[in-house]
Amino acid sequence: MTKVINYLSEAFEELKSNVTWPSWAEVQKLTIVVAVFSILFALATWGTDEFFAKALAGFFNWLKG
Repeated sequence: MTKVINYLSEAFEELKSNVTWPSWAEVQKLTIVVAVFSILFALATWGTDEFFAKALAGFFNWLKG
């Protein structure tokens, strides 16, 4: 248990002293960038899904034909 506590203590010390944290303005800007790309990726995935769903439905309707 002492090793775990020592590890956690050293990890927090590393975060406090050796990590360069971004400014608040940079965090806000990058959060907006991530949100926009997440929405664009979700829309692209939805569009691809809709395209293939309609293509497969049309194909199977053609087979029934």
